[in-house]
Order: sequence, then structure tokens, then C-alpha cells
Amino acid sequence: MTLFEGLPREEVDRISTLVHAQRYACGEVIFHRGDIATTLHIIRKGQVSIRLSSSDGKEVILSLLQRGDFFGETSLLDGAPLSTDAVARGEVDVLRLQRRDFQHYLSTRPQVALGLLTTLSRLVRQVTQRIHDTSFLDARTRLERVLLELARHFGSPGEGGTTISQKFTQTELANLCGLTRESTNKWLRTFVRDGWVRYEGGDITLVQEPRLEDEWLGLNRP
Repeated sequence: MTLFEGLPREEVDRISTLVHAQRYACGEVIFHRGDIATTLHIIRKGQVSIRLSSSDGKEVILSLLQRGDFFGETSLLDGAPLSTDAVARGEVDVLRLQRRDFQHYLSTRPQVALGLLTTLSRLVRQVTQRIHDTSFLDARTRLERVLLELARHFGSPGEGGTTISQKFTQTELANLCGLTRESTNKWLRTFVRDGWVRYEGGDITLVQEPRLEDEWLGLNRP
């Protein structure tokens, strides 16, 4: 559900007069953890990484957002500093809605509030899953989970398996898993050697074999 889904056309037209477009280059930081939020961002084109980073350069990617997703909303609600970084992954176009306009629509449009609650619930589940994985799963299983989730969100099924349409570097995969690049590379090479995964020029294909599907889907059952 998108944030403004269900609003009458005239309301959508009115919102369009309140937002302002902005473009970010690949790798550009949209905001830093600790910044004061003044704007809701809605992605019109491209992808944005929501991440945590440490002073020694370590990073963990909490989520990858794409067209139609929005971010920066939590700090607009409570007035607290932003808790994550947001970074453009490739060239990104966003629509920016100022805090006063966002809060007005949130207080007067139940559909908007429902869309926000849905997204916040998803974020809580993602963070809880990440804490669980980091605390209880080994490196191999964490990489398996991430590959499966990427296939679900960005996968294109074909005769040879499901190809993840977006290219991911080993560093990005490591950040998504909360692992070192060396550990991620080790297990990725193991999956390739065992014929479970093809990894060529940054393209990742999950080979559709029963043992692969049974093992990975089993990890995601309630």
C-alpha cells in the first residue's frame, strides 16, 4: 500500500502542488543519522539504502527502498533526530513533502495514516528479523536469507533459475547480511561451487533445484 493510496483524485492533485522534486547522484547521502527531519521523501525513481554506519566505517543495510516507497517519516512524527542514514543507490529522484503538510494530511486522512502504520509495522519486522539473524544464525544462513529476499523483491524467473535484476556488489551483500566481505565472498563461492547459485559480472541467479528451494523456503516459514 502506498502512502496516498485511496485518496480522491482531487486530493492527489492538491498534494502534487505541495511536493518538490529533487535528484540525488549515485552514492549521495540524502540524510545522516542524527539530522533533524523536516521532510518526508517519496521515491519517484531509483533506489535508496536505509543503513546504519559506525565511526570505523562499518555498515549494515536495514532495507532497500524503491519507487513508491517513502522514508524519513518516523522523525517527522516524534521530532527526534533521524536514526539512520539514507543513501542513493544509483541516480534517485524523490518528491519532498514538508513536515507541516505531512502532519496535516496525516491528521485528516485516515488512508494516509493506515499506509504509514503499514510501513512502520514492516520496518519493525525487518529490524526484529535482523536482530534475530545476527544473534542466532550463522554466516551461511544469513547470506541464504538475504539472497532469497532479494530474489523475492527483484527476481526474474527463467529456465535456469531466478535472476536478481539488480546488481549487488559483495560489499553490499555483506552489509545486507551484517557480515564481513570476506565471509560473504567465502560462502558465495561455496554456493557457486555447489551449483546453487550463479554469480557472473555482478549478476546473481538462484538455481531452481528442489534441495535449494526446500532449504531456503524452510528458513522463512513461521
